[in-house]
Amino acid sequence: MSVIAPLAIPLPPPPEDDVLTPSQWITLMAIGDTVIPSLELSSSNISKLKENLPPGAEAELTGAYLSEQASTTPGLKALIHRTLHDFIRQDARKGISVILTALDTRAGCLLITGSTISFHLQPVNARQQILQNWTQSYLPPLRQIVKALSFLFKSVWIKQSPTLGRVLGFPRAPVHGKPGKGFDYGFIEFPPGSEPAVIETDVVIVGSGCGAGVCAKNLAEDGHRVIVVERAYHYPPEHLPMSESDAGVHLFQNGGVDGSDDNSMAIVAGQAWGGGGTVNWSASLQTQGYVRKEWSDGGLPFFTSSEYQNSLDRVCSRMGVSTEHIEHNKTNRVLLEGARKLGYSVKAVPQNTGGAKHYCGYCSLGCGSAEKQGPVVSFLPDAGKAGAKFIEGFEVDRILFEETKQSKIAVGVKGLWKSRDSNRGVSGSDRTAREVIIKAKRVIVSCGTLQSPLLLLRSSLKNPQIGRNLHLHPS
Repeated sequence: MSVIAPLAIPLPPPPEDDVLTPSQWITLMAIGDTVIPSLELSSSNISKLKENLPPGAEAELTGAYLSEQASTTPGLKALIHRTLHDFIRQDARKGISVILTALDTRAGCLLITGSTISFHLQPVNARQQILQNWTQSYLPPLRQIVKALSFLFKSVWIKQSPTLGRVLGFPRAPVHGKPGKGFDYGFIEFPPGSEPAVIETDVVIVGSGCGAGVCAKNLAEDGHRVIVVERAYHYPPEHLPMSESDAGVHLFQNGGVDGSDDNSMAIVAGQAWGGGGTVNWSASLQTQGYVRKEWSDGGLPFFTSSEYQNSLDRVCSRMGVSTEHIEHNKTNRVLLEGARKLGYSVKAVPQNTGGAKHYCGYCSLGCGSAEKQGPVVSFLPDAGKAGAKFIEGFEVDRILFEETKQSKIAVGVKGLWKSRDSNRGVSGSDRTAREVIIKAKRVIVSCGTLQSPLLLLRSSLKNPQIGRNLHLHPS
């Protein structure tokens, strides 16, 4: 069996300044070893794990997996450092620092653990009980920090563990399928300059995800001059799928560690060329009836019209959405059989695989076969063939308006463009940064559920509904 590993993409340089003191790091890693502890190498634990190992797993894998803990996982501390420095808000970092400092003092430990012994000096079972008590604490900061740090360590350990993928039978590189050929994008670039670069178009679309791709295709094919701008960068199929740790930096918003303010829900959002369509797992669900009715009752009757249904069908047809070519993995087969035995109704989720079989398993890290029909493979190439232009690395700061006595009309966008480095990556120090203004007859904001409201607010729009009515679904 021949396996072609994806080409690696260098990460940006690690942070130079430390976000924690040495004693705070000791306490933090003790929390990590509490969340991800090594397990006893008992005969029962070993035999249970061996029963579920994939065929061909090496004999020593069982012991290595059970003995692994956060502090012994290669690269885990470095990625925690990057995450805290680059992706965690300053006020949240300050709160973490206060708790970590308190856990290394007699008074602080007594107050928040009930013991005068420093947290990192206590045995793992005592530390586990402390974290469990925090989940029920009457102090909101303790409830929040235990959720946040538990999620942080679990998500980083999953990305960095040298044994987890082998235990699950999930190798680094796909062992089925073959690398595909992507669309040859040509991105607009700008020379260095102290003054803003100014270009004009008919329509500028902010974002490159599912909604943006469909808009770009339809408008370009209708003869309009279209420019699609995206904050992130494009990575062709030969670089995909990325590793979990690299994808967190290159393909996901905020390093893949976003969450609600109360840490009750972790949020994973794409930040890539193609938006969420680059990192979703092919699921292609049409808007359900009760949602369409809610929107219609709220003053948008289009969503219960036959025209909207025709639009959904056209999008699904272009992507080849169906359930006919799905080959379920072991996990799905177990769920399907369990549902059957319990008498539950169960359906396969339609996938956008171009009307063909696509057994990948890695699409949430970027589809290296170019078979998943996300925007990068379908709608954006269609737009490009119709004359649309593209800009990567352009973070739009605000929408530009022209005001009259009667109205306020969007006439363009303004933001900061950052080039690739001399090696065509994004980790070098020799990148060009320049302010860019795009003048347009129409502006379409399609930069995702989380970022679109922020852009509207930065643009001084005052509608009280901006940023409200967000719904998230657990998955």
